[in-house]
Amino acid sequence: MSPPRFLPGHDAPERPRDSALLFVARGLELLVAEREGAIHVPTGAELPALAAEALFLGTLDGVDCYAVALPQGTEPPAGLKLVSARGLFLRLDDALLGVAGRALAVAEWDILHRFCGRCGQLTVLVPGERARRCPACRTPFYPRIAPAVIVLITRGDSMLLARNANFPEPFFSTLAGFVDIGESLEDTVLREVKEEVGVDVKNLRYFGSQPWPFGRSLMLGFTAEYAGGDIHVDGQEIAEAAWFTPDNLPRIPPRLSIARQLIDAFLAQVKARNTPG
Repeated sequence: MSPPRFLPGHDAPERPRDSALLFVARGLELLVAEREGAIHVPTGAELPALAAEALFLGTLDGVDCYAVALPQGTEPPAGLKLVSARGLFLRLDDALLGVAGRALAVAEWDILHRFCGRCGQLTVLVPGERARRCPACRTPFYPRIAPAVIVLITRGDSMLLARNANFPEPFFSTLAGFVDIGESLEDTVLREVKEEVGVDVKNLRYFGSQPWPFGRSLMLGFTAEYAGGDIHVDGQEIAEAAWFTPDNLPRIPPRLSIARQLIDAFLAQVKARNTPG
């Protein structure tokens, strides 16, 4: 087995940051350069002032990676521009996009918790972990991750896919939603499915998980079987939903997403079931 391409870390190494990849974030946007159609992440040598304030993320293929927030009101330097992280979805390889997602969350966490939410004192970084702590009241502040569920509903050889009204691209995908306080993951699946498409499901099975930087969340994937009810979309979040079979698929999400992994796994099962021998 090959070693992981990205090795996370917390404490910055004692070496120059000139050659390090510098992920500069503002909200859910990243500062990048575009050259001949390719996306390039700037290095510390290109933005030395920002690099000096950046937080260490780890190493990608042996290259140091840092994250820092671009101060509000600061214009992007010449040759660089802010691009929506979603716009990088199909333009960066999986490992680089994963580090970019981590950088978005770390940069925002660092900005939001510079001051203690309990007593207002300036917080300090805690060595050896991703945390800030108030030196006065000792309250720690860690990056927050919002859990969300995503589920593929099946009925025989068909699956229920929906088009979200807010998708930047007009494709159909699986259903998803954030976990509410006091809910189990299973409760969330049942509620979200009922709210969004009006049907009931049964036989929930855990599929896998995926960090999802665009909501700074962790997507927890499930499969479920149709149990009853007619499709009724909410008309606000979900624009339309329908049952699809492998031979009449609509446009579906790209392969990097867990939604596509759920769909591809089901397509493989249907093909295996229907292949003679």
